[in-house]
Amino acid sequence: MTHPTLLLTEALIARPSVTPDDAGCLTLIAERLAAIGFACDTLVFGPQDAPVTNLWARRTGHAGAAGTTLVFAGHTDVVPTGPLAQWRSDPFVPTHRDGFLFGRGAADMKSSLAAMVVACESFVAAHPDHAGSIAFLLTSDEEGPSIDGTVKVCEWLQQRGERLDCCIVGEPTSVRQLGDMIKNGRRGSLSGRLRVLGTQGHIAYPHLADNPIHRLAPALAELTAVQWDGGNEHFPPTSWQVSNIHAGTGATNVIPGELVLDFNFRFSTESTPDALKARVHEVLDRHGLRYELAWTLGGEPFLTRPGTLIEAMRESIQQVAGVEPELSTTGGTSDGRFIAKICPQVVEFGPVNASIHKIDEHVDVSALAPLTDIYRGVLQRLVA
Repeated sequence: MTHPTLLLTEALIARPSVTPDDAGCLTLIAERLAAIGFACDTLVFGPQDAPVTNLWARRTGHAGAAGTTLVFAGHTDVVPTGPLAQWRSDPFVPTHRDGFLFGRGAADMKSSLAAMVVACESFVAAHPDHAGSIAFLLTSDEEGPSIDGTVKVCEWLQQRGERLDCCIVGEPTSVRQLGDMIKNGRRGSLSGRLRVLGTQGHIAYPHLADNPIHRLAPALAELTAVQWDGGNEHFPPTSWQVSNIHAGTGATNVIPGELVLDFNFRFSTESTPDALKARVHEVLDRHGLRYELAWTLGGEPFLTRPGTLIEAMRESIQQVAGVEPELSTTGGTSDGRFIAKICPQVVEFGPVNASIHKIDEHVDVSALAPLTDIYRGVLQRLVA
């Protein structure tokens, strides 16, 4: 008999939910949750020409506000497929090969969502009068700008006075085998777009021009060499990386009039956005640059220290998968950064992440039942 998590994963993959189009994924999930007693709210934010659909669903236990509220969070949207000709099979037709399920979103993160739903169905069937509450916070705007998704739902929940105690975000966190890693925090992300101003001119008459590339070069060398902080026991040191740099008209005999450079900090809890900004400005000012600098704070770092949620995750993973999970804060950002502002314990856990965002994304079919059982085990430990 085909496992229900596999069937639901296939149904979700078959919906081409490229950001921000949900393509009906949340409706399917809401129908499944409503059938087992969840009260569902569909929340739509954003512009009319590109609305973002979100879902908040909650099943209140008999203990009411006194019981633990465990939230399953995640996203139904996926990144674009890339060149279709490079896929061995249609990315939105779930396809099986060699024990793996292929399709865009198979690992990131439709299999996690399916496992969460099926785990709840099984748990509620066995514990219809559970004490704690179970909730889902899902969005179709995680892979995109992330401005009309989880962050807006969290604001809405705050206005309603909802209390969240623990949250599992279904990001694919496992590295070599299911259960070997839990993300218990993430670094912050701070981006900048630097525009260095010069004076355009003929390359043969540099004394009549001001080359912004030459002006920036010493400051850029200094910025790349800075040790921003040393990290700590939970986070690696803060990093600063340039992602794009552009200057010039395309002609080989013209000194450019400006240079535009994009950079990003991934920062630990040892640094703050304001402190990092101040240090960058100090370097640029000291080198006498004429410049404009626009900042974007993508998210601040968050950290969940060992407590009831991590202990429940560890016990469940050990029981089901037989491995001791490593706690890690590596990798990019996730919607956990928004949820952590209203929920004291937030972790991320899901299947192996080796193929995410790649051509021929896939998930190990044999991992779907254990993933479901791990989520079910956490429910058993926290809300039964």
